[in-house]
Amino acid sequence: MNTFKITNELSRRQWMAVAAGGLAAGLVPLTGRADGDRAPSRRPNTPTAPLATTAISGKKVVVVGGGMAGMTAAKYLRLWGGKGLEVTLVEPEALYTSSIMSNLVLNGSRTIAGLQYSRETLARRYGVVARTGRLTAINRAARSLTLSDGSSLGYDRLVLAPGISFDDAYGLTTADYDARTPHAWRGGAQTTLLRQQITAMQDRDIFVMTIPKAPYRCPPGPYERACVVADHLKSSGRAGCQVVVLDENPVIQAERHTFETAFAGLHAGVIRYIPNVTGIQIDPASKVVTYVDGVGGTQVINARVVNPIVPHRAAGSEAGGWLAQAGLNNSADGRWAMVNVLSYESTLVGAEGIHVIGDASSCGMPKAGHVANQEAKICADAIIRLLSGAQPDPQPVANSACYSPITASSASWLTAVYQYDPIDRRMKIASNGGQTLVNGVAATATEAASVSQENFKDMGTWFNTLMKDTLA
Repeated sequence: MNTFKITNELSRRQWMAVAAGGLAAGLVPLTGRADGDRAPSRRPNTPTAPLATTAISGKKVVVVGGGMAGMTAAKYLRLWGGKGLEVTLVEPEALYTSSIMSNLVLNGSRTIAGLQYSRETLARRYGVVARTGRLTAINRAARSLTLSDGSSLGYDRLVLAPGISFDDAYGLTTADYDARTPHAWRGGAQTTLLRQQITAMQDRDIFVMTIPKAPYRCPPGPYERACVVADHLKSSGRAGCQVVVLDENPVIQAERHTFETAFAGLHAGVIRYIPNVTGIQIDPASKVVTYVDGVGGTQVINARVVNPIVPHRAAGSEAGGWLAQAGLNNSADGRWAMVNVLSYESTLVGAEGIHVIGDASSCGMPKAGHVANQEAKICADAIIRLLSGAQPDPQPVANSACYSPITASSASWLTAVYQYDPIDRRMKIASNGGQTLVNGVAATATEAASVSQENFKDMGTWFNTLMKDTLA
């Protein structure tokens, strides 16, 4: 049986070299890329990939959610589980739109159509059964789930990768996000709308962006977006514009050195970063933003464009949602699913056989696309072991890597290796020696020494490799 593990010595560049060299299973030229207006073709679910030979027979795993976590889980469950493991992927959308790289839509470097992918390879190459629909209810006792069309699916193991949903916040509603004040924190129509609003900005206009308290999806993403927008406003010749970043956190949450340097250097005079804010209120019609600063003063900004990255939670965890009804949003604040990171099985008593991966889970690692891919592999490996009568790997290791564009042609990066801490039962950053504590101090992620054009080129390689590993 194939199993997934990345050693703690594996660096960011080594990971890309291994993946690009084809040593990671399933890396072939991507054939699932959509051209933006062509529906995915329907092909028989006869696998063409060399599936593993295992003793698993007649078992069913249902994966809910076709994002980075769900797609990776479905692929590797079949690849490693073999023909005796039936894998069904439930997803309402025909195409996957990547949120990774979507900030580059805002400066015109990329388009949403260019970030859309078909999932047909999962069916054609690996034999994953595709079901179009939304999950509406889980019957834990019967090990079945109900879909939006009224049909039901039984399972031996259930993998939930629902992603996130967004709160109505700051005086705004979902209708405001879609039409007037897009958060654009999921790649799609809102990203295009925000691009249009930025393009319409004039000299001395103000762009205001808010950042919710952590945890949120993609820790460096908001600061990256501020840099991309600031660079675009400068390079397009608009004078006197400002990018105001209202951060509900006390400090920058990722790549702190990189972004502090970029804000004070490359984008000095354009980006105004304000941490530790509270009481944000936004008028979606007038674009007037009020907030309370770190010393208790109420401030007012008359903005031209407002980009509220609002608080979010595991999809379905809102009151009345299917995750909440099943009791799986069992974090202290009810926003996330608590899991055993050896298998990503829910820690809720009575929820045996249900695994939660990706942004919806709380596991000690950041909520990001590359991390979702890693969690999915650990989960898939654990499920195959469990279905084979064995136990999950007691020492899982995961790699996290991401790149952040700082200008239209330069970028930085951040990388970390996570190891299982048996005391806290969480995944924690480890040093090169594999220790989560170094001289009593927690190990930290490594960020690029500088912003460079070489990093920008590497960013494209990293993204393409990640998408191939997930889909191809």
